[in-house]
Amino acid sequence: MATQTLMQFAPRGTLMIQGTTSDAGKSTLVAGLCRLARRGGVRVAPFKPQNMALNSAVTVDGGEIGRAQALQAIAAGVDAEIDFNPVLLKPTSDRGAQVIIHGHAHANLDARAYHAYKTVAFEAVLASYARLQQRFDAIIVEGAGSPAEVNLRDRDIANMGFAERVDCPVVLVADIDRGGVFAHLLGTLACLSETERARIRGFVINRFRGDISLLQPGLDWLEAQTGKPVLGVVPYLHGLTLDAEDMLPSQLHTRGEAGGELLKVIVPALPRISNHTDFDALRAHPQVDFSYVRAGTAPPPADLIVLPGSKSVQRDLAWLRENGWDRAIERHLRYGGKVLGICGGMQMLGRTVDDPQGFEGPAGCVNGLGLLDLDTTLTADKLLDNVTGRLTLSAGPNPAPVRGYEIHMGRTTGAALGRPAVMLDGERPDGAISADNQIAATYLHGIFDTPQACAALLEWAGLRGAAALDYPALREASLDRLADTLGQALDLDALGAMFA
Repeated sequence: MATQTLMQFAPRGTLMIQGTTSDAGKSTLVAGLCRLARRGGVRVAPFKPQNMALNSAVTVDGGEIGRAQALQAIAAGVDAEIDFNPVLLKPTSDRGAQVIIHGHAHANLDARAYHAYKTVAFEAVLASYARLQQRFDAIIVEGAGSPAEVNLRDRDIANMGFAERVDCPVVLVADIDRGGVFAHLLGTLACLSETERARIRGFVINRFRGDISLLQPGLDWLEAQTGKPVLGVVPYLHGLTLDAEDMLPSQLHTRGEAGGELLKVIVPALPRISNHTDFDALRAHPQVDFSYVRAGTAPPPADLIVLPGSKSVQRDLAWLRENGWDRAIERHLRYGGKVLGICGGMQMLGRTVDDPQGFEGPAGCVNGLGLLDLDTTLTADKLLDNVTGRLTLSAGPNPAPVRGYEIHMGRTTGAALGRPAVMLDGERPDGAISADNQIAATYLHGIFDTPQACAALLEWAGLRGAAALDYPALREASLDRLADTLGQALDLDALGAMFA
């Protein structure tokens, strides 16, 4: 494998990264390559034709895309825009999803109906790709899931269907930490057609731990079996602070390393939790003991309970009750604990949640937790906005500034809004604070990402002397560390030559 300086990666054209499985490392690899290309002076764009994820971001052009593509845009040094992810599917149930085309909700479709709709969706994909080709030197495309899913080959727009249509080369990445990496790679090739196999130009093995000399015989065998090069072996990178595409982190509990007081924060792992990247700053904070709590586990004692966003508020409300969270929250408040609701979590704290047209499930109105004097009605129009403002709950003459984004369909009314938690620029109030100051709620995602706001919220929750953690700076450092690692682990000369 060649050793090169990091500035030598200056590709032109398109390359697609596909994976043998979900979570093989496609999103991370694309982000790292985007950062390397940016360092090489290349105007590079990330692109994912179709994404299924509940973590999303608001773009500069007023749409909604997958969170991973927003992270890749940061890595590339460009503003996130709708063309980076023209089709986004946000699951509302095991069989249905909200279909977002070019940043805006199109319809709620079940799996069979969406399969029929893919021919229309593909036109949106191709239109976005054509626009990006006009404006960028290089496009690094991320596949979805695995191209080996033969049941989805018909009308595929996410993997080989896209690669074949635009005639772009593919690099296949596999996660060795799962085990069976050679079987994953060979098995994927076996599931492809002859033209699709020819399209794969090489392999990347991800998340390797140990002595690479012990792996080398396997790499030699793989190259001999397939006639395709191994472009690199990427080591397991511990402690990266990067936005997840969708899945909850494998480590559900993180404990800060500060020598003094720790604030204990718990979040229910809702079945349809959305934008759990809201809590990445808390998970990284040295003064926070953070836990996601799964179904079947009693909510442990905590200083702060945060109810997160949800893509199906009524269903997740039922899940909370089934798992005893309603009683646990009432007990928590009796003993002086604090509760924060974000987006769907804010709606759950109110009196009612009404979905008269069945946007997120069966039509109807359900009772909320009744802890704030609020009522929410779900409507067809979705509010998408990047916003700035200030926290009203922070004490003193200089309230903490806050930056975040809104992604929600609900319209909320009620007396509790008379005590807003946030005042947005333009003196637009957001959210609520209870009269006893124990409960706060907001529609803002990313509220912990602003250092001053994070410290103010932790102080409100009871942490004395809370540090102002700069999460965006941590993310930038992680992107640079990732790029540095890829620059050493991959044959960038061979990889750059594959772009077409």
